[in-house]
Amino acid sequence: RIGILRDHNLKLKDIQDVIATIRPLEGALEMINWIKQKVPMVIVSDTFTQFADPLIAQLNRPTLFCNELIIDDEGFIAGFRLRQEDQKRKVVQALQGLKYTLIAMGDSYNDTTMLMQAEHGILFRPPDNVIRDFPQFPIAKNYQDLKEIISGVV
Repeated sequence: RIGILRDHNLKLKDIQDVIATIRPLEGALEMINWIKQKVPMVIVSDTFTQFADPLIAQLNRPTLFCNELIIDDEGFIAGFRLRQEDQKRKVVQALQGLKYTLIAMGDSYNDTTMLMQAEHGILFRPPDNVIRDFPQFPIAKNYQDLKEIISGVV
């Protein structure tokens, strides 16, 4: 993929310009602010800091843990640096090691080890196959559902 980007003369800035046109889900900023009034919040993502930055800026820069792209002197993506394998679960473990109790939210299979590790795992707007495969987690179909679930544990 990195080679295809270079072949088409697409630099990180070009990708960020497109990402900057994406708007957060309606109500996302309000939800983040509501959560931050209740508890500390960290977003853990499998994406890359440079891709997430335009969207995170629209959300008033909540704390974000994710991977890094390697950018060459010309502005092309030259590679990437993954923080660690199964990083979402390991972030939860690290915070638990600091005696935090964790509420984790996710929507897909790549979130399930994190959800299982946390004291409280929540599926937020997951597809039906994830609901079917992980029935142990409460499901929030919208921000109001999410507020009710979180309010029940904090």
